[in-house]
Amino acid sequence: MRILLIEDDPDLAGIVALGLRNESYAVDLAATYAAAEESLRATAYDVACLDLTLPDGDGLDLLRRLGTDPGLRRPRRTLALTARDAVSDRVAGLDAGADDYLVKPFHFAELLARLRALGRRAEERGAVLRAGGLTLDLAAHRAWRGEAELGLTSREFSLLRYFMHHPGEVLSAEELLEHVWDANADPFTASVRVILSRLRRKLGEPPLIHTVTGAGYRLQGPVP
Repeated sequence: MRILLIEDDPDLAGIVALGLRNESYAVDLAATYAAAEESLRATAYDVACLDLTLPDGDGLDLLRRLGTDPGLRRPRRTLALTARDAVSDRVAGLDAGADDYLVKPFHFAELLARLRALGRRAEERGAVLRAGGLTLDLAAHRAWRGEAELGLTSREFSLLRYFMHHPGEVLSAEELLEHVWDANADPFTASVRVILSRLRRKLGEPPLIHTVTGAGYRLQGPVP
């Protein structure tokens, strides 16, 4: 899941981004309305977490534009992350297009739970994913092949999670780079191939992630 965190407080943004990256999310930061708009024009995010009070604009206006401006790539889900705590503020945020609303200050564990819930809504899947003999527990951050637990790094877990959200689909290296890595990643797709190679080794035999020549990679059951 690739997240755009729109937050003008650099300390809070840094802490939240670090925590999310430790949970294997890819996170881009935007501190202003203008920077958020630029990111949303360039990238299709899975979730946008946005403060409604920005130094150069109102987050409510940005929420509304996500549903009407064809120049902006609407995230699959949006979470208002704001100090505006009145009932009228919550109603306004949800009516403007937010899928969820979390008031500051908040516990990081609650933010993670809400992101998991938004992911389940987007994919219509539960907190445990299963595909190709694999099991991923998103809340516990654990993975198994059959009965054997896999010791995955944060990036490997994130990559496998994306494959399991799209079982049987051919995913290009560019698509994986866009959704699993953030803006700080190496712009070349070699980084995808390196992590994918490590993930394949940990998944063991017979292989579950197969190369589709000239197109990308696909997660499927073992090929006879």
